[in-house]
Amino acid sequence: MTWIKTIPPAQADEKLLNAMHGQMHMYPAEYQIPVESLAEHEAADQAPSIIMSHSLLPDTLFHSFATYGTLLSPDLPLTRRQHELIAATVSALNDCFY
Repeated sequence: MTWIKTIPPAQADEKLLNAMHGQMHMYPAEYQIPVESLAEHEAADQAPSIIMSHSLLPDTLFHSFATYGTLLSPDLPLTRRQHELIAATVSALNDCFY
């Protein structure tokens, strides 16, 4: 749950919805699988909090998450395991449960 103002998907305008959906296809398929440990932190009708924290700035939301999505490309030299190791290390260092 974010502690800043956000726009829920049900109230999003076309620009925000396009930004939210436009970057999703860039992520590996397993990113669409719900994570049980996050269920208590995320409402069923809500996008992940990290995405919703950008909902007031749809262009920023799209470009930020699209950039990360392209960095996960299997065409790049890092393996999926290396991506996960980097992400887990950064999250741990930032005391983030993601």
